[in-house]
Amino acid sequence: MTDFQQQVLTVVARIPRGRVTTYAAIARAIGRPRAVRAVGTAVGNNPDAPKVPCHRVVRSDGSVGDYAFGQKQKIYLLRSEGIEIVDGQVVHFSRIFFDL
Repeated sequence: MTDFQQQVLTVVARIPRGRVTTYAAIARAIGRPRAVRAVGTAVGNNPDAPKVPCHRVVRSDGSVGDYAFGQKQKIYLLRSEGIEIVDGQVVHFSRIFFDL
């Protein structure tokens, strides 16, 4: 695992249950605000999912986005944490957004 990937996953591990953050917020948190796509790749290659909760990372528009185990599984995990999802969108996104 690269240093960059480790930085990303360390930040992802801080996202609390019942909250979500974005790829862009993670990129800012590690001091690489333009590395949003690279953050997405690192999150997608998370070897410790769901222990390191990459399912809590969503797109900036509040849509669920992809997940290594499939979008249905991501939605299932988010709902099991009390996050409401309607038509692939996180409901009350701004209220449950966790800014790193």
